[in-house]
Amino acid sequence: MSVAKVIEIHAEGSSIEEAAAAALGEAAKTVDQIRTLYIEDIQAIVENNKITRYRLNTKITFVIKN
Repeated sequence: MSVAKVIEIHAEGSSIEEAAAAALGEAAKTVDQIRTLYIEDIQAIVENNKITRYRLNTKITFVIKN
């Protein structure tokens, strides 16, 4: 039997993919055995009537070692 833990990370990037990769990269610095990244919320930051950045609220699931 395995046990999983979920952490929440907020990240920003010039695209949704870049923001998701930033969240995953930050988590991977201190967490092993990451299994999923769930995007809970997406925000588009608008400046001068144009989308300039994206912010994601993510939940990252990883397996706890026995």
